[in-house]
Amino acid sequence: MKNLLYTIKANTPKEEIIQMLKDHPEIKFVSLMGIDLAGNDTDEKIPVRVFIKDIDEFYAGTAVQTDGSSVVLPGIATLNNAKVDMPVDPSVNWFIDYNFEYFDDETNKPVGTLRIPSFLIHEGKRVDSRAVLTDTLSFVKREMLEIFHEHATIEGLDISGKDITDICFTSATELEFWVKTPLEEAAIKEMSASQVMQEQYWERTHGAVRCALEKCVIELDKYDLQVEMGHKEVGGLKAQIDESGHLTHVCEQLEIDWKFADAIQAADNEILVRTIVKETFRAEGLEVSFKAKPMIGLAGNGEHTHIGLAAITSDGKIHNLFAAKNPAEDFMSAIGYGAIMGLLKNYEVINPFVSATNDSLNRLKPGFEAPVCIVTSLGHTPKIPSRNRTILAGLIRDLKNPMATRFELRACNPYTNTYLVLAAVYSAILDGVKFAINQSSIDLLTELSKKAGQDAVYLEKNRAYRSEEDVFEDYTADERDSMFGIPPATVWENMAAFENYPAKVKVITAGGSLHNQIIKSFKEGALLRWKTELLARILPEMREIVRKAHRIETDFRTDQDSYNWNKIKAVREYLAKDSIDKKSLFTRLSNSLISGDFATASKLQVEMYDKIEELKQLYDEYSKNII
Repeated sequence: MKNLLYTIKANTPKEEIIQMLKDHPEIKFVSLMGIDLAGNDTDEKIPVRVFIKDIDEFYAGTAVQTDGSSVVLPGIATLNNAKVDMPVDPSVNWFIDYNFEYFDDETNKPVGTLRIPSFLIHEGKRVDSRAVLTDTLSFVKREMLEIFHEHATIEGLDISGKDITDICFTSATELEFWVKTPLEEAAIKEMSASQVMQEQYWERTHGAVRCALEKCVIELDKYDLQVEMGHKEVGGLKAQIDESGHLTHVCEQLEIDWKFADAIQAADNEILVRTIVKETFRAEGLEVSFKAKPMIGLAGNGEHTHIGLAAITSDGKIHNLFAAKNPAEDFMSAIGYGAIMGLLKNYEVINPFVSATNDSLNRLKPGFEAPVCIVTSLGHTPKIPSRNRTILAGLIRDLKNPMATRFELRACNPYTNTYLVLAAVYSAILDGVKFAINQSSIDLLTELSKKAGQDAVYLEKNRAYRSEEDVFEDYTADERDSMFGIPPATVWENMAAFENYPAKVKVITAGGSLHNQIIKSFKEGALLRWKTELLARILPEMREIVRKAHRIETDFRTDQDSYNWNKIKAVREYLAKDSIDKKSLFTRLSNSLISGDFATASKLQVEMYDKIEELKQLYDEYSKNII
């Protein structure tokens, strides 16, 4: 569609914005996009004429308010004190969201809505995810500039700290998603086999999927996201062709990658991409899922988050602060070593922001290239960059392009709150940099590479933090837990880190924006969703699995069949059958959640998943023997 306005660039003057809107009458609405602590973005339809008339009030935050019950800010915006103001953020790009199913009669163009990133203010304080990231990065920048100005020489860098005038925080995310035909059940076993045989990865797309993917890439480039590629991922199933020649039974996993940006802009871009992808595929009659683990037994959806740090010197040049001066001789600079050490040391209190749902933790299982261990990989030698896909945060390097040096955090998923994750990550990086600034690269590499149990100056003695091995294949589960720590199995266990690691919480809250009230509100919201989903969705689904594991009638039954059924019967009764004196696991889990005994509920949730898997395996063996 020609002559459509897709983006209003950051810091565009108000007068120019008004003129743009007048020149594009197809843009009928304005929507203020505030990001609550669950990562949800607000959306509303405000006539453009109202925005133009009251533009100063929109900037000041007095034009639009929302009810605290409409956003996830538990313990902050309460029912008896719910007013939340929404000032716009002019420092980032504003996007126009077009409705290609509704055309304006006068212009014959799709009706557009200008989506304006905004803050959420309660009682005069910014309390939203965007504000947490914005204010945290301001703090980290001030602290780093002070550190660099005190140190003329920085190990591994060819610039003087005194010449640094500004700091750039760069980030990018990769979006994975499943596409399927609506209302059709996925053939899990067939797709699992296809996944193991690697039949789908980077395969050619077909039909409606191909059309939608190509349209997404073209559409996103109109927003200047500079898409790098779209391709098939590891999961999928060969579609079928119906009588009219259309593909049916579509179920494929795809990925779209785009160029990095400033950290705040990168988080905004992610929301835009999800919106465009979902609407584009829907127009082709396809359903998109961004859930971390939409189908148990198949690859989940990751959203690897790339983290960079650069300095601008007085001559105007940009320098990658992670890259080594001699990349063939050293993995990275002292700043780079400090950054990854800070991230890994404090990850226990970053992880709650990364994985805050049952779904996200279902994805983080060994065997699906999803990281479960707090460990990094640098490469066997500086001359050979690592591509170890089993670690949490990897060092990405290109010996011919030092500016590409960055870290890839692999645990995130499409519904991870990127704003809060980046705020916590950069705070942890600052902590590591403060330690590393006075250390030599060789000493930092030695400490990062230490074995569990060896003494360390900054890192913890009883942990290992680097592995160039396949952490799933080359170590047992007990060895992984011993070296890298035991990963949380439930949302409750993950949120407990805020109480279990007070010193690490102090690190990520040092900037004052990601403060204890924000953390408490985030935790309260996450636990409420955890409890509600278990009671309203997961437990009913588990009961249905138990009910479907019924006895199969047959005229030819052997003693093996009776033996198999008795084992199934015992597991079914343990899971779902109450008596007066003895309650089932499902009932005990439900009662624990309702009474607020979350520690017990967490243990029972883990046991429930184990028992359900046992039941599935037993029933599979039982049914295969029935003829």
